[in-house]
Amino acid sequence: MPNKKRRRRSNTQIGDLTQKILKILKREPGKLFNHKQIAAKLQVDDPNSRNEIVKKLSQLTAKKHIEEKERGKYSFNATSHYHTGTLDATSRGDGYVVVEGMEQDIYIPKNNMNKALHGDTVKVYVYKQRRSKKHEGEIVEILERKTDEFVGVVQMQKNFAFVNTSAEGKMRTDIFVPKNKLNGAQDGEKVLVKIEDWPEKADSPFGKVIKVLGLPGEHNTEIHSILAQYGLPHDFPEEVEAYANNIDTSIKAEEIAKRRDMREVLTFTIDPKDAKDFDDALSFQVLENGNYEVGIHIADVSHYVIPGTILDEEAYERATSVYLVDRVVPMLPEILSNNACSLRPNEEKYTFSAVFELDKSSGKVKKQWFGRTVTYSDARFAYEEAQQIIETREGLIPEDISLTGKSYNVDPAIVKATLELDRIAKIMRRQRMKDGAISFDKVEVKFELDQENDPVGVFFKTSKDANKLIEEFMLLANRKVAEFIGKQSPKKTFVYRIHDEPNDEKLAALQTIAGRFGYKMNLKDRKSTTASLNNLLTDVVGKKEQNLIDTLAIRTMSKAVYSTDNIGHYGLAFEYYTHFTSPIRRYPDLMVHRLLQHYLDQGKSASEEEYESKCKHSSDMEYLATSAERDSIKYMQVKFMQDHKDETFLGVISGVTEWGIYVEIIDNKCEGMIRLRDIKGDHFDFDQEKYAIVGRKTGATITLGDEVYVKVKEADLVKKHLDFTLVDVKEAIQ
Repeated sequence: MPNKKRRRRSNTQIGDLTQKILKILKREPGKLFNHKQIAAKLQVDDPNSRNEIVKKLSQLTAKKHIEEKERGKYSFNATSHYHTGTLDATSRGDGYVVVEGMEQDIYIPKNNMNKALHGDTVKVYVYKQRRSKKHEGEIVEILERKTDEFVGVVQMQKNFAFVNTSAEGKMRTDIFVPKNKLNGAQDGEKVLVKIEDWPEKADSPFGKVIKVLGLPGEHNTEIHSILAQYGLPHDFPEEVEAYANNIDTSIKAEEIAKRRDMREVLTFTIDPKDAKDFDDALSFQVLENGNYEVGIHIADVSHYVIPGTILDEEAYERATSVYLVDRVVPMLPEILSNNACSLRPNEEKYTFSAVFELDKSSGKVKKQWFGRTVTYSDARFAYEEAQQIIETREGLIPEDISLTGKSYNVDPAIVKATLELDRIAKIMRRQRMKDGAISFDKVEVKFELDQENDPVGVFFKTSKDANKLIEEFMLLANRKVAEFIGKQSPKKTFVYRIHDEPNDEKLAALQTIAGRFGYKMNLKDRKSTTASLNNLLTDVVGKKEQNLIDTLAIRTMSKAVYSTDNIGHYGLAFEYYTHFTSPIRRYPDLMVHRLLQHYLDQGKSASEEEYESKCKHSSDMEYLATSAERDSIKYMQVKFMQDHKDETFLGVISGVTEWGIYVEIIDNKCEGMIRLRDIKGDHFDFDQEKYAIVGRKTGATITLGDEVYVKVKEADLVKKHLDFTLVDVKEAIQ
């Protein structure tokens, strides 16, 4: 037991290490520190932590945040006024440069932006700081543009046009387009424009229209605009489609001979009822010793997608499938994603499997095996059908939830397998929670769409036992694959899914806001923090503030990313974790399959530099896809509310700012803003400490979490923005 504790501590990365080192050096600017002295200040003494400190000191020296005055001895570089960072522009035209290692962002006034745009990597000169003033600076060089393509609306002049990009939020200037570079675009049309030049004395950059998207407000125009805004594709190039369509997807005897044949083992899939790609299946059999053998079988995408081909290059560039409200933009062409690599019922498929012998009573792993297989899915279930089996403990599926639209009886062997897998999944979940995992079961907003893709209703998707059954076995496969490679010596390059510790300031803010609703949190240490978070997320279920608290709790978390540098996964409480289970829709899973097979074949460690670069690209593309998905939901919410302008809705105040209050409608989770100047009967001022607005005459207070009645004032599809009006201040605050 003591050994286990010691090993666990040595594998935990020090959170916010950059900030902590800089704080130590800034506190005593004239003093030199070596890595041992810094380790002592941080109260860590294990080899892993010391190595991490040495590595971070080297990185900070290279970035000139600190200086190595003597061999192995460092001090803060107080003379450095130049910094490199990322510009976070505001809609007002000014911005902030975020520099790694600096506690405070550098404010850039509008007249000091020097043609930099939101997201650009820039070099900034910081003026000498006045006492109690924020850092202020000037951008002196644009090191790298985040993008040179933008979405906007054509405003035609006599011999030229401007593309107005104001609807995109943080783009602060129109783009000048000569008439001969309009590419057929007409006045008022939405387009994708590429910046070609920004002359020294010109107020606006010069560009050319590279794609006409359509008329603003039309459904396809707005969906394609979202994809274009984030640089995401919506069609495959013809040559990629042609390549994919020419792949031999037949199952061959010579290939089966190279694989573990599991076609005779009971196997089935459980997926959403509208799923078209089934990338995972479970197999179940009882062994002679009474234990269970459970297989997690994943589509063997790596068999078809070969490195160096145009198909692989396209998949890598996309890195992920994008799930918008009305469509999926897949990572792989349909011939693979919905056919060859989809584990459809009654079809033989090539798979990559993680097979476990589990103790019948405890669910603990006794043996494990990883490798390529061939499988045969005996049945396909929707989550609702599997849930019916779990709840009734019987195999009768009624017609109202049946995929076929008719009632039927499930094979008793599958009923038994489902019930036993559910029982073991619950044991595994309880253990995860006990180990410190955080349970985020956030309600998902879904739309019922008609044939024209107009929203006719809103419903909420919640995770039930059937969903959690699949989740637990996918987590098991991901964790065990990561452990299998991660614990090997010598160390091998691998793709990990990592998740750092939460941000202390955001946790404190969540504690304050939760306190306003009567919830208490204990942030003393990791154990008490995770217990508090889980208790909070359980306590808010079904309450008006649930969505607000769930969202804020998620925002306290660091962002999970891909990396070759394993620091563990905080949210899941796993020391080793990867993504192995969805190679149809995630490129990192495909990389994991390739690396795992390479190491099973006794291959040498792959290039860490190459895979770290691929990890960063995959993380970046995941972020863009998530942003696009979020924008498409916001767009659909605005579209839905357009048809409900005359109705009064009960909402909860989800945000308070100096310019207005944000209200989330309880019935449909649509969020809009009430501008302070639009509230009748009093002049309201923002009270930051109380998360409230206070009336000057009446003293009336409207605060975070209050219930208010609102109507739609404006629903702007192009800006994806909802404005509400408060129905009655007195009614709202009584």
